[in-house]
Amino acid sequence: MDLMSLLGWILIVIMMLFGITFNADPMGIIWTNLKNFFDVPSLLIVIGGVNAALMVSNPGNVFLKIPKHLKIIFFPTKYKPAEYIAQMVELATEARINGLLSLEAKLEETKDPFLKSSMMLVVDAVDPEKVKTLLETELDYLDERHAQDRAFYDQGAAYGPAYGMIGTLMGLVNLLKQLSDPDAIAPAMALALVTTFYGSILANAIYTPISTKLKIRHNEEYLCKMLIAEGVQAIQAGDNPKFIQEKLMQLVPGYLMKKGLPGAPAEGDK
Repeated sequence: MDLMSLLGWILIVIMMLFGITFNADPMGIIWTNLKNFFDVPSLLIVIGGVNAALMVSNPGNVFLKIPKHLKIIFFPTKYKPAEYIAQMVELATEARINGLLSLEAKLEETKDPFLKSSMMLVVDAVDPEKVKTLLETELDYLDERHAQDRAFYDQGAAYGPAYGMIGTLMGLVNLLKQLSDPDAIAPAMALALVTTFYGSILANAIYTPISTKLKIRHNEEYLCKMLIAEGVQAIQAGDNPKFIQEKLMQLVPGYLMKKGLPGAPAEGDK
């Protein structure tokens, strides 16, 4: 489980509660301050408005992906570049000693479907140019598909402050209608500003962090699939396993390399 994501959201809630309830003079916590930040109409305007706008902007199946995205955030697949490089070197060595056809038995052991399908193209003697095109297309599709998923949350992050401002403007209109009553001005202004608060929280505490974390998960997956694509093409070209290892290591930032891979650069080398 990704504890950083969980702890981050918990810390956001704690800091918000502290900021709302803390009183400096006299020093203490005033829990009754919480009611000043709770307004049902404002919640409906912001949360309801943002989700309604997302419904207009996206097909229905996008909403069904939300549980899957949360699972990716909290329970991510561990992509370890060094292990992929080691596996590609092992396949290259096998192919060099026993030929490409010998890889078919080894591929039965792999759990990565992209690696298996990519290497089978080589085993089946598909033309190198076609292999390159297929692999590049697969990577492009992965990039585009994940970008579309992140766009949903980027839209939510943009709509949040916008609907917060809409609620504020609605509150200000009601405020102007009550100018004849001085005692009603301050409470009405406070309620008008609450919607902007809700919109900012929705954008910066929920939608933007989710989009950013999904981007990180995408980069992890994309890097390992790129290593597979480059390694497969190098094996098909008959490159030396040591050369393949060095070539793939150049694609990986040093801090991502794990100990145990011969020739792996130190963390500060890249």
